[in-house]
Amino acid sequence: MTPPVVHSLREQIHEHIVDGIVSGRWKPGERIVERRIAAELEVSQTPVREALRELEGLRLIESAPNKGVRVRELSAADLEEIYPVRAGLEQIAAELAAPLLAEDTSALRPHVEALYAADRESDGEAQVRHTVGFHRELVRASGNSVLLHTWESLGIEVWTALSIRWLGTRQQSYAEEHQAVVEAFERRDPDIGPLVKRHVLGCAPRA
Repeated sequence: MTPPVVHSLREQIHEHIVDGIVSGRWKPGERIVERRIAAELEVSQTPVREALRELEGLRLIESAPNKGVRVRELSAADLEEIYPVRAGLEQIAAELAAPLLAEDTSALRPHVEALYAADRESDGEAQVRHTVGFHRELVRASGNSVLLHTWESLGIEVWTALSIRWLGTRQQSYAEEHQAVVEAFERRDPDIGPLVKRHVLGCAPRA
């Protein structure tokens, strides 16, 4: 059996705050009180402060003297900026991963199957989870740890969820688009890199 993933205290706090932002517990412009989170989670304020600093680096929150920490008021333009960077990374990943995925797409297919179910049920949470899971496996298949680390540092899951929740950038069929990517790998499409880049850019919100 695969052992359960054990997250550090900072990571747990990070996920708690992100979940609160994505779920709408904290609205854009609303203040996040460090002391309150520490009391709620029964931890000291130091790891909460560290988690908030990371989220500020992701541009999800902002702090100002005498005003505290608030959820950023994000626009479509803010959300759109991340996609060209992500698309470039995934183009490189697709080209590196092509030989492996031409032989075996089993890491991608469970996410496609889950997306078909999520599309039928209009389950936005599952669409986000499996869309991100699909692309994470694609990047992981590149075998380049620096590329994977850089991709994950962009906070893809959070930005994808916010695009759907705040801007309504929901697609008609997540499954069919990702099925097409799988089939391109399997037929050894020589233009797989640009194809994946176009796929990612097609998901970007429009300002």
